[in-house]
Amino acid sequence: MAEVAFDFKKFIDETKATLLTPADYFSVMSKTGGFAEPLIKAVIYGFVAALINFLWIGLSLGAVGGAFGGMIGGGVGVMGLVMSVIGSIIGLFIGGAIVLVISAICGGSTDYESNVRVTASLMAISPVSAIFGFLNGFSLWLGGLVSIAVSLYGLWLLYNALTKALGGKEGPAKVISIILAAIPVLMIISGLLCMKAVSTLPDQMMKNIPAEDQEEMKKALEEATKGLEQMGKELQKEGKSE
Repeated sequence: MAEVAFDFKKFIDETKATLLTPADYFSVMSKTGGFAEPLIKAVIYGFVAALINFLWIGLSLGAVGGAFGGMIGGGVGVMGLVMSVIGSIIGLFIGGAIVLVISAICGGSTDYESNVRVTASLMAISPVSAIFGFLNGFSLWLGGLVSIAVSLYGLWLLYNALTKALGGKEGPAKVISIILAAIPVLMIISGLLCMKAVSTLPDQMMKNIPAEDQEEMKKALEEATKGLEQMGKELQKEGKSE
């Protein structure tokens, strides 16, 4: 079937419909027309999500912010955007295969093109997830809870896609959605608990060290810090003299 020119206005309207009225959108979405349109949609979603993530990192508001935020955002920003676009393309076709398997389990369509088109529409959740990424800069727990909420909403979109667009049965679709919902919840909560444990580990270790040794360690760290600062100044002087 001949490919048609990409309609950006239609893309915006479909994105809004996917996120705001998924049941209505997936009931009427086009499941044919080639792979060009879903490919472009995936690239746009991936690029926008990556751009937002690098913005938060550059502002030290992302999960990898802090002292390295500006360096990461500026140093590998372009390469990161390119890799994100490539990842979106790969994710589109792999995701299409995964959705096809899930659809088959639910008794829905096993047409690969239809499942790829559904996957491209589901990728609209990526920029939404990226928008809330700044919350990690304020509180990892708040960011984690919002990530769980976004993931669950993404699974709600998947459920509607399975039952409305791909013709899957509601019963199996609900069961699979519930099973899949447990995965991000457990992963995010366990990750947050591990980070909390790691953050309190130094304090717990210091409690087991005698007070005299703690003072010596602090002095040693201060001296090491001063030494590094002095070394940095000397390197700067040498650079200027050259």
